Amino acid sequence: MLQQNFLHLELPSQSFDGVFANVVLFHGPSQVLPQVLRQLQACLRPGGVLLSSNPRGDGQDGWNGERYGAFHDWPNWRALVTAAGFDELDHFYRPSGLPIEQQPWLASVWRKR
Repeated sequence: MLQQNFLHLELPSQSFDGVFANVVLFHGPSQVLPQVLRQLQACLRPGGVLLSSNPRGDGQDGWNGERYGAFHDWPNWRALVTAAGFDELDHFYRPSGLPIEQQPWLASVWRKR
């Protein structure tokens, strides 16, 4: 059921200049994320921008109580998003100014090829 709900995107092709996906993409199963990213890429106009921010992790994927999460590290996240047709513009960990172990959020900015 989660997989079906997460895949149910009906976005018009090449209609948006940007997508702001703040703390949302990690709630979908890892196996459907490539398709979701391709759908987001398709809804963007040429040169459109995707900004995503998700909790970072080491590849954990599953339920925590009633919430589902897939926690990607930077190399895996970068591979997924570039495979969907995006070029990296920037990435950073949040909140800024803290040691990496105290920065649980991975934010990244991408441009549609």
